[in-house]
Amino acid sequence: MKLFLKCLLLFFSLSIFSQNQPKKKNLFQTAGSVIKTSFNTIPSDFVFLGKEVSDDWKKTGYYAAGILGLIATDKITTKAWQNHVEPNIDYNLPNIAPDFLKNTKNEWINGQNSYLTYPIIGLYIGSLIGNSEKGQYVGINSFKAIAYSTLITQITLKTIFGRNRPESPLNTTTKGQPFTNNNWDFFNSRENEIIFSDWKATGMPSMHLTTFFALAKVIQMEYDNYWIPYGVMSAVFFSNVKGHQHWFSDMVVGGILGTLIGRSVVRSSWKARGILDRTKPKKITLSYTPQFSPEFTGLRIVGTF
Repeated sequence: MKLFLKCLLLFFSLSIFSQNQPKKKNLFQTAGSVIKTSFNTIPSDFVFLGKEVSDDWKKTGYYAAGILGLIATDKITTKAWQNHVEPNIDYNLPNIAPDFLKNTKNEWINGQNSYLTYPIIGLYIGSLIGNSEKGQYVGINSFKAIAYSTLITQITLKTIFGRNRPESPLNTTTKGQPFTNNNWDFFNSRENEIIFSDWKATGMPSMHLTTFFALAKVIQMEYDNYWIPYGVMSAVFFSNVKGHQHWFSDMVVGGILGTLIGRSVVRSSWKARGILDRTKPKKITLSYTPQFSPEFTGLRIVGTF
């Protein structure tokens, strides 16, 4: 009888345990779920980006004032960048794009930027094959960071600001229009294509730094690692550093904007995946209520964890 009861209890325990175990999704279920969730979070990506600006207006004001100060001192900082940074960092990464893509204007599949794009493609494909949900989210969030950075910089902000790029070196007219020595040369009209645009009126912000920082932030947050994403991003950015030709403030704005974009994409994704609530630091709130009675007069303190 004892043996029978033990077997019966073991049977029910195993049954209950097996029912509580989550079923592992197959390859197609995981891929479909990741794509669906990533598509549905597009609106919330921009909501989180808006909150980055609106949640703390005081902090936003400080950033705006700092950027204005950088623009005002651009002749000094940009000249220092041209004289002391660009001449001392001189290397080019070989083009790893396949031959049939080397004539395309898309910089993300041809040229130095492909050092960032191709590893992301490899990560996503490898995660599909290995049925890794996290890797697929990282891949799609990285592509989102590229798309949003292009949309916000190339189509929106560069069209609004219309800032001409600096002469190199400053205080010369080696290139002439549309390059300028005036750091307040804003609100010029753009010409030709918008996404694959030319030099005119496309100074602020730097699209490359915006996208590089957005990608680095996505990888850093998802894998909790700073050295690899920011190290690779720096190596790619400084390759042919002279070719960027931006005012110093253009690059700073790009770095700040890219960080906000990458952070917003990941936090939006984490919320949909149920991760964001687990990453929030626990807060302790205290409420104070005066107490008066014939037996007791004092202050009641209630803590909420």
